[in-house]
Amino acid sequence: MQVIIPTAGKGTRLRPHTHTRAKPLFHVAGKPVLAYILDELKKVKVSEVIFIVGYLGDQIEEYVKKNYNFKTRFIIQKELKGQAHAIKLAEEYIKEDVAIWFVDTISDANIKKLKKTKGDGVIYVKEHEDPERFGIVFPNKKGVVEKIIEKPKNPPSNLANIGLYYTKDYKLMFECINELIRRDVQLKGEFYLMDAFNIMIKRGTKFIAETVNVWEDCGKPETLLATNRYLLKNKKQKKRNGLNKSLIIEPVFIEEGVKVENSIIGPYVSVAKNAKIKNSIVKNSIIGKSSVVEDAQLKESLIAAFAKVKGAYKQLNVGEDSQIILGKDENNS
Repeated sequence: MQVIIPTAGKGTRLRPHTHTRAKPLFHVAGKPVLAYILDELKKVKVSEVIFIVGYLGDQIEEYVKKNYNFKTRFIIQKELKGQAHAIKLAEEYIKEDVAIWFVDTISDANIKKLKKTKGDGVIYVKEHEDPERFGIVFPNKKGVVEKIIEKPKNPPSNLANIGLYYTKDYKLMFECINELIRRDVQLKGEFYLMDAFNIMIKRGTKFIAETVNVWEDCGKPETLLATNRYLLKNKKQKKRNGLNKSLIIEPVFIEEGVKVENSIIGPYVSVAKNAKIKNSIVKNSIIGKSSVVEDAQLKESLIAAFAKVKGAYKQLNVGEDSQIILGKDENNS
């Protein structure tokens, strides 16, 4: 099985962090979002992982080659024309059944079962309270998908696809993607993969809708923090060093080299390596590597790598190499 992982999006909903850091490399509960996907792929037989990269794609390539032994290929998507366009870029390299895993998706999908599916492919799904944001899947009583509607208004179903797919007939998939592009079927200027899958379904492809119990989204600050909370609840905690006169309220994940002094950390806090926290209270937040938090009260905050925060704030979203300092005699930050 080959795997395609599209990563070319600019991650505008996670600005300012994605100005300087590729979105898939944002740390959640101790490791990059991308690592959760790649660690799952290590559990199955994968012949090649193909990354569709764009903005800051060199960071993704460097990280993958440094930390994993997959056979890999990196394809640059120069024009952001949507999901189907991104997948089409891999057409000449796909020679076998293929899984497509969008990098925002962390779930409990059992990909070991893919090869055993009785259908021609699999679309992983879960009910969602905001279905208008996603492709909504309509399976019959046997679980075979009859149609998919992308970002529908007032949908009669809330069964959303989670961004993880598998198909045995890769040739037909690319034929349908090419037909989609040839017919110029777009939604808001983008070619959607679900529209290509609809063409496949009309040609007889039987996709099985597989429901997952867990689906965590890493696409925007509030969902990233929710994902962090979920992962921390289910993560084995490591022995911690570098704590001085501080209270830890579990669950918390603190990486190596972190120094915490006279502070309260938690619950639901991830602190990346070499960060420093002093005289502060931090809860439900993600603190990036080598950042400094001092004399602060933070909650529901994202503090990127190498940032410095000083002062009594409650909620912040701070990008890399930034400084926010507020003192008694300071009026500007």
